[in-house]
Amino acid sequence: MDREIALALEVLRRGGIILYPTDTVWGIGCDATNAEAVQRIYDLKQSGDKKSMLVLCKDADMVVRYVNKAPGIAFEVMEMATKPLTLILPGASGVAANLIPEEGTLGVRVPDHDFCQKLLYKFGKPIVSTSANISGEKSPKNLAEVKQVIINGVDFVVNPRFQGRPTGTPSSIIAFGEDSEIKIIR
Repeated sequence: MDREIALALEVLRRGGIILYPTDTVWGIGCDATNAEAVQRIYDLKQSGDKKSMLVLCKDADMVVRYVNKAPGIAFEVMEMATKPLTLILPGASGVAANLIPEEGTLGVRVPDHDFCQKLLYKFGKPIVSTSANISGEKSPKNLAEVKQVIINGVDFVVNPRFQGRPTGTPSSIIAFGEDSEIKIIR
């Protein structure tokens, strides 16, 4: 796995995009602080929807470096989650501007996935995670379901042997407001 992590890191550090497994579905990712790389993903997915892309963070400590208005209850919910959960948090900062929707939020998730955790630890910054499909199409549960146009559009494809045991479905999503208001999205 170390060699695969090193190859993915090299691509991320030079502003490239990767196709990789997560604890939910296969995703397309890049350095969340690199606006050009983020734009490449929008172009590849044929989407400009800033609400469609979230970032993976290694842990809550990394999350708080990139969202500065998150209510404490959000972190309690994150700790208690028993299945993949994306939090939409207020006060996005430090990531590419084209990743942040008008309301200034950021979707974040801490993956329960060995490959993702090791990659995030070594990279030290959030990694964009969006399903590896054209916008509006079905999310791919495994590499075999990823369309060739997506595979051809990335700079590196992680070996599927590092897939682990994904849920095969996108994460649940809960949005938190600055005043601790909560909205279940999915």
